Amino acid sequence: MATSEFFHPSLAFLMMAVVLPFLPGNRRWKWLLLLPPLAAIYAAFHNQPGDYFTLNWLGLTLRLGHVDALSQVFAQVFAVMSLAGILYSLHVSDKGQHLAALLYVTGGFGCLLAGDLVTLFVFWELMSIGSTFLVMLNRTRESVLAAFRYFLYHTFGGLLLLAGILLRYHLTGSLDFGAIAQDTATTADYLILAGFCVNAAVVPLHAWLPDAYPRGTVTGAVFMCAYTTKTAVYVLARAFPGWDILAIAGTIMAVYGVIFASMENNARRILSYHIVSQVGYMVAGIGVGTAMTINGASAHAYAHILYKGLLFMGVGAVLYSAGTQKLDELGGLASRLPWVMVFYMVAALSISGMPLFNGFVSKTMTIAGAAEAHRTFVALGLELAAVGTFISVGLKLPYFAFWGGKKPDYQRPLKPIPANMYVGMAFLAALCLAQGLYPHMLYQYLPNPEVAFEYHPWTQWNVLQALMLLGFSGLAFYIMRHVIEPHKALNLDFDWFYRLIGRGVLFLICSPIAIIDAIWTNVWKKVALRLLMLIAGISSWFDKWIIDTVVDGSAHSVKAIGQAASVVQNGRLQYYLALAVVLALVIFAVIWYGF
Repeated sequence: MATSEFFHPSLAFLMMAVVLPFLPGNRRWKWLLLLPPLAAIYAAFHNQPGDYFTLNWLGLTLRLGHVDALSQVFAQVFAVMSLAGILYSLHVSDKGQHLAALLYVTGGFGCLLAGDLVTLFVFWELMSIGSTFLVMLNRTRESVLAAFRYFLYHTFGGLLLLAGILLRYHLTGSLDFGAIAQDTATTADYLILAGFCVNAAVVPLHAWLPDAYPRGTVTGAVFMCAYTTKTAVYVLARAFPGWDILAIAGTIMAVYGVIFASMENNARRILSYHIVSQVGYMVAGIGVGTAMTINGASAHAYAHILYKGLLFMGVGAVLYSAGTQKLDELGGLASRLPWVMVFYMVAALSISGMPLFNGFVSKTMTIAGAAEAHRTFVALGLELAAVGTFISVGLKLPYFAFWGGKKPDYQRPLKPIPANMYVGMAFLAALCLAQGLYPHMLYQYLPNPEVAFEYHPWTQWNVLQALMLLGFSGLAFYIMRHVIEPHKALNLDFDWFYRLIGRGVLFLICSPIAIIDAIWTNVWKKVALRLLMLIAGISSWFDKWIIDTVVDGSAHSVKAIGQAASVVQNGRLQYYLALAVVLALVIFAVIWYGF
């Protein structure tokens, strides 16, 4: 197919990233940032299936543009989210943040449309670089440390992916990026899977996410919640559908994330744990591997990007205005930031699976697909996670941030919120409602549309089940609202083990050096000094013995020779001192390198 019928969305973002540093310092250039997402939306909805931009490089065949039903649905929501994210960040004057976001989105689209593993790896690493700067550019000590750690995690994941690609090419001679059969999987395939799982935040490889996202910039976190983990979901759906290990891992993620989210005090950390949980739905659907669950995973990724972006926008607006994201320091904001509260609640009800919102459609599709595939454990685990989601995101966070938790006269100083932030939130809120009310607008773009149109979420049983589940969850929160009151402690979960391992590595490296230093300071240093004194004494005695044997006894001769001996003795002493220093250095070198 001719390349003229295809436009790669990454080109628009990459071109803007190249031009941005040279634009004038006034604010007029900011409106140009809307051009790349608009071009990406057009391309995502008009590119036709096929392979484009095929290159021959070093004997390898690279395909930079591969379009099919799966990549198309992810490209659409990526494009929509890029528009919402840039609208939300138009007030930011820091070109560095915009540049990092542009490179990040460039990498995301490049991964979606990669037709081979080498192209995938290049854009995979570009995403890592862009997202690292979105954390670092918050310009606090905590954000810089978190960014460095985030980059180490993703470098580790990238190395796993690269090792798998090289081994796979060595074994098969192919770099095609397609489905891998579980029955014939090799070590290379498991390495690729592990690299994908790092970006998907599969437990226990998830610690980078709740550590970095709360410390990123207000607008950077909005982009990050949409692209890294959902790109990982896409590549898992393309390469590993039907792998049982993913069904189990996804169910664990869904439950694990809500448990730790319920204990958190930091609002963006709560949302970060819910990314782990909600991505668990997608990973589980991919692991079950039926047409229904693949549709459910894709639909839930689409819905999740919209409502999770809106959640981070709402909490980001609170952080921007109030200066804090800790629930124990907030309260009473419903009357002071009413539209932020409304938009946040749209997203909160969406993620909770409330009827009328998009999360209800995608969650029920995934759970129903798991039940139809007789994966009872998976279906029950996902239902259980829905309870914790509503309690922590739908009730706990808004209760302590917007309503309860503070006395009526509590008045925290607030900064006005820019209009463009409201525009971005309103845009995503409208889409969350539209997809919930008209699910067929999404069905036609799913990987298996004929199966999707057979599924009807608006049945009496689905609606009643959702309302009962959410109703009892609300009752449980009301009864336990004082028990789960926010506290200042930091919950480390698996991070505790990572820190223990880090301390262990430092101990193994530093302890031998400390021991050698202690031995040198307390033992060898004294031994060396005594050795020098002994050598000096022997030298003095030897010189004196020589003088006594050659003198003739006359007083005049003895006096003259004594003066000469004194000169000779001092010279000999310096000589032996120098020799002792050389010997000590040799001994120290033997001890040092011997250890």
